[in-house]
Amino acid sequence: MDRRDFIANLGMGAAALALTGKTAPGASAPVKGISGSWFEFQHHATVEGVDWNPALVQFSAEQWEAKIKEIAEAGMRYLVLMATAVYYRAFYRTSIYPRWKLACEDPMEAVLAAADKYGVKFFIGVGFYGDWESDTTIEDPEAEKDRLQSMTEVAERYGHHRSFYGWYWPDEAYIHPYYSAAFIRYVNTLSRRARQVKPEARIMIAPYGTREARADDRYVRQLDAMDVDIVAYQDEVGVRKSKVTETGAYFEALRKAHDRARKAKIWADVEIFEFEGEVYKSALVPASFDRVRRQLEAVSPWVEEILVYQYLGMMNKPGSNCFAGSPASAKLYSDYRAWLESEDRGRG
Repeated sequence: MDRRDFIANLGMGAAALALTGKTAPGASAPVKGISGSWFEFQHHATVEGVDWNPALVQFSAEQWEAKIKEIAEAGMRYLVLMATAVYYRAFYRTSIYPRWKLACEDPMEAVLAAADKYGVKFFIGVGFYGDWESDTTIEDPEAEKDRLQSMTEVAERYGHHRSFYGWYWPDEAYIHPYYSAAFIRYVNTLSRRARQVKPEARIMIAPYGTREARADDRYVRQLDAMDVDIVAYQDEVGVRKSKVTETGAYFEALRKAHDRARKAKIWADVEIFEFEGEVYKSALVPASFDRVRRQLEAVSPWVEEILVYQYLGMMNKPGSNCFAGSPASAKLYSDYRAWLESEDRGRG
């Protein structure tokens, strides 16, 4: 009897208890804290990153280490490096593209070495090769060749770090209300190479269109057809596509689909930003912690881990010597830490 049959015969709630020994999803439980965050050396959408991109250009290896330490001290265990290249320049030495001109000679080495030291696990994003803004990049054979080459190079150069925990496929899927055949092919092509060059690494995707997902039998079959270990769904609150009052229902339905699927775990990608002006055409700024807290409450019962987009730019420890973002980021950091350490953190 496989896991799907087991759940069908035993019942969803009882199966969850039998498999994990924990409270079934949806039951009363403390609100989950933030497990980790997306991470970057330069924000790919320049207008959005105006408050932190200039600071990151100037970060030394010591500042990158200090930033990793700061994030670890905030209780975050996972970081997702968005890209090893963007705008046809790379963040490591490769024949694919020229390198970015950064103050730190090898930022990937700097952050992975720091993560080794402070117990943080990195997912390494295999992007952006080709035009990151194009919907057809996942089908571009030249970009595919570059992605596969970069994976081999990155695994060879940085794979010895114990913090190199997994891979992330950053050309995001639009679930409308299912995954496209092209996206499934993109995922499985990269996953095949990943299993070859670093077999123990976990594989994660973070699709959008969460509110549109139709979590039915076809959707479960698509989950089973993709070689991924984790799906971290965007809650899409920051981009104004979903309301905090709606996301719990979306994640509940998706959790039920994942409980029927054979492999992929369900995580959340919670957006802790808002746009200063027009969506996608203005700077990202930190959301209020009141909103962020409600976002965490909404998805907590349905997911195993909560990641955020993103710590860099949106959160900074007050007085940090590696500050990157607007002054409001220090308030979000302080408000979150105060809540995290409070005795009555809440049950939603």
